[in-house]
Amino acid sequence: MTDSHTRRSLLRYGAYGAAAAALAGTAASWERLTVADIPGRDDGSLVVATLGPAYGPAAVRALTEGFAEQHPDIKLRINAVQAVDWSDFFAKILTQIAAGLAPDLVYVATEGVQLFARQLGVPLDHWVRRDSAELREYFADVHPSLVESMMYEGSLYQLPVEFNAADMYLNRQVLRRAGADRPPADWTRDDFTALLRRMKKSSDSHFTPYFWTNRLWGGVVPWLFANGTNLLAESKAPGGDWLWDAFYPAAQRRGRGGGFRWTTPQATDARCEEAYEYLASLIEEGLCTRPEGGNGQNLVGVFSTGRVGVTPAGGFWAGGLHQAGMPADSYDVQYFPRRHTQRHQFGAAGYALLRTSKRQEEAWEFIKYAARRDTLTRLFTTNQTTPARRSMLTADRYRETGPDHWRVFYDTLDRFPDTGPIPAPAQVAEVEQVLLKHTGTALSSPRAVRPALRRLQGDLEKAMERDV
Repeated sequence: MTDSHTRRSLLRYGAYGAAAAALAGTAASWERLTVADIPGRDDGSLVVATLGPAYGPAAVRALTEGFAEQHPDIKLRINAVQAVDWSDFFAKILTQIAAGLAPDLVYVATEGVQLFARQLGVPLDHWVRRDSAELREYFADVHPSLVESMMYEGSLYQLPVEFNAADMYLNRQVLRRAGADRPPADWTRDDFTALLRRMKKSSDSHFTPYFWTNRLWGGVVPWLFANGTNLLAESKAPGGDWLWDAFYPAAQRRGRGGGFRWTTPQATDARCEEAYEYLASLIEEGLCTRPEGGNGQNLVGVFSTGRVGVTPAGGFWAGGLHQAGMPADSYDVQYFPRRHTQRHQFGAAGYALLRTSKRQEEAWEFIKYAARRDTLTRLFTTNQTTPARRSMLTADRYRETGPDHWRVFYDTLDRFPDTGPIPAPAQVAEVEQVLLKHTGTALSSPRAVRPALRRLQGDLEKAMERDV
């Protein structure tokens, strides 16, 4: 949410060799790990590792100063690890652990929730039960789908603090040029195709109606969800009643479980094939380009200048477009279009407590502090993400950055309660790697879809058979 290099060196490290192997082949090169990324010897601090690009100096200062006010007896150090993406970040954390320099807490996105829970994390159940009165306000403010995405086999491993669902951003300049309005909330895939055709007809040859990136979040997966399928067979682990019964009313806890399970690959499923064939047909018709790799940063420029009409992105893009100088009224957002369903996908993030930590009580205090509304308000000042707390999405927050229909960001969860996380088993790194590889091949032409999906199925089966 990937660079592709081998990390054989990681595999020789003892107890965490299997966990390191989960990132072999997908994390960025070993050489990117610098001395600055590895904290020094134990100085008595509670060490929190975060993804560097997401937590700049101002965010680190806000976290440390605010926490010091609440807990002057706990010395805190934020280790902002510079990394290209989540895979790169996780690989560097595993390197620190293997070297005996493990942090106490790690900021973990959906891509790593099950990897860390299964191999490295500590369930938070004991503390959540103990401090239930204090946490009641938090859970009342956070959608249960986000919480469920942070559970693994009946236990809760993180308190979500942010998320991003894949909605559709639309350039208003392009809409006007095509004589089109913002589509309705219940628009269909056919409506989407028709809009792209109108955009293309009203634009020059340098224009691309639809542009997207080849990655796990926001790539082909939203189209699979809308088509009523998934890359891997999806179910829910039993358990979790201890949390749902304590914090959520009956209507919100109905159908909840103890976390997601992603198991049997189903790339050759008819609905999966149909989704790929649809995307291949858009490419063949010139309504979109073959998806590029990367994190989508290159999209900001082409979208803001009107060379792209529609692209999938989350609430984080409101801040990105604003920083790129795009006026708040020059774009808008709508839900992902419906096919067989209108289920959306999201990715979330929160702090995972490592088993190696000798400061688990202090770490729990930080987890609670980091999930507070006032803390998140200080951190998320530029709309660089969607806060997990519903109460933080207000007209005032989006007045400067836009878009007009900012409510879509959280309403994606409220309006479509079956919306769920991207498929991220403990073997997610290899799953993502083969997905990106074969998706690029599958979309080279409509005729390439079926054989590419057969190869994807075979590689996914190998990835999922390996114990992590």
